[in-house]
Amino acid sequence: MRNLLLALFILLVTINIAHAQKQNVDLLIKSGNLIDVKTGSILTKKIIATRGKTIVGVFDEAQLKNFQAKKTIDASGKYIIPGLWDMHVHFGGGDTLIEENKNLFPLYIAHGITAIRDAAADLSPSVLKWRDQIAKGELMGPTLFTSGPKLEGYKSSWVGDIEVSTNAEVDKMLDSLQGLKVDFVKITDNAIKPDIYLYILQEAKKRGMKTSGHVPFALTMDEVSAAGLGSVEHMSYVLKAGSTRDKEVADKVRSGQLTARLASPIVAQSFDETTALAVYGRMAKNGTIVVPTLNISRTVAYLDQDNHQKDSYLQYIGQGLKNTYSWRVSRVAKDGPEAIAERHAVYEKSAALLPLLHKAGVTIMAGTDAGFLNSYVYPGLGLHHELGYFVKAGLTPLQALQSAIIPGPVFLNKTALYGDIAPGKSADIVVLDKNPLENISATQAINTVILRGTVYDRKALDGLLADAKKKASK
Repeated sequence: MRNLLLALFILLVTINIAHAQKQNVDLLIKSGNLIDVKTGSILTKKIIATRGKTIVGVFDEAQLKNFQAKKTIDASGKYIIPGLWDMHVHFGGGDTLIEENKNLFPLYIAHGITAIRDAAADLSPSVLKWRDQIAKGELMGPTLFTSGPKLEGYKSSWVGDIEVSTNAEVDKMLDSLQGLKVDFVKITDNAIKPDIYLYILQEAKKRGMKTSGHVPFALTMDEVSAAGLGSVEHMSYVLKAGSTRDKEVADKVRSGQLTARLASPIVAQSFDETTALAVYGRMAKNGTIVVPTLNISRTVAYLDQDNHQKDSYLQYIGQGLKNTYSWRVSRVAKDGPEAIAERHAVYEKSAALLPLLHKAGVTIMAGTDAGFLNSYVYPGLGLHHELGYFVKAGLTPLQALQSAIIPGPVFLNKTALYGDIAPGKSADIVVLDKNPLENISATQAINTVILRGTVYDRKALDGLLADAKKKASK
């Protein structure tokens, strides 16, 4: 009997020691196909361990016995990628639409988007507040980065802009933006003076602030790229950059001999691939990123063929935000056959430049322009459409996938935390039912989303959508 008790005691001690030696984690994802987004290789027989908001590491499946997890996900037959980033969204429409904008956050999570970059509108105080609340865990939403209010010239067409016309005003406004701890500086081209635009780039660079913007017709792409513009928003400026008459047009617009509206057909008709490749090569050398926003461009260009009135996704968008769509819709409704044909041609020509940008070494960063005003470009789903348009334009599924994962953290200097599934990174992970390297539409086949360590299975994701639908109906 004594020997039996001793044996049991030894067995219990051995079990307790073995248990104590196990590493305690919150989550284990096992048996999935882990996609290395940088290379496109697929790693099998791996386990991913997370604790709190952080990834502990990626291990061989043989080490499964060394972990004690609160929750385990069996990802057999599934594909695992880092969380997706939408690097161009907007929150706006005035104070009466604050809640409708806030209600968009779950739509991003439900579609595997774990970080977004707000590119300015008229709700900057609310967006800055939301950014901090999300960071503190007080508000559910994707990690939020924002420019705060954007910089423009006097008499800007947009509500909420900071209007500047002198170097001293720029200095003061950059001081203010730094005080708000914005994540980057946004500049647009509605009314800003060319010399002030370049001065903003120069001063922001001195201060270590990243910049993003439209490109005034009075400036060439070479000028803004050399001056340090971080990211070019929209492909129309990339099309202009490939014109043999870009410098001539810029000079005439700057001197008042030509308007930007009249200049558009000139640059489109004088596009030259050799010229474009040379300019794009210099952009790549300068580190100038391009955010194509094909989604909004295509949607508006082809409203004559699809008015989107039957889109099922409209059930998730509040009526106030839907009302803001009418601005663009009514504007293009006035176009005749010639203007419609031109819209189609400009979109197709612009989209076809993506492989040329890639060939020249320019980084392509995915962003949708989703938000108020931008008709039928939907928060969440829009990014998946954007990636589909990238592939249709000539990028590979891997290149499209990379655009929504890798460059965002690079642009924002956040690579220590994001852009990869690796030790020490934020636990932002998407589990897919299908392989996105075979067909980019597989990014929509979402099984599970892990956002900063919190697990949303398919039932929870459907719950987010149902809740968004309920709020939108009110």
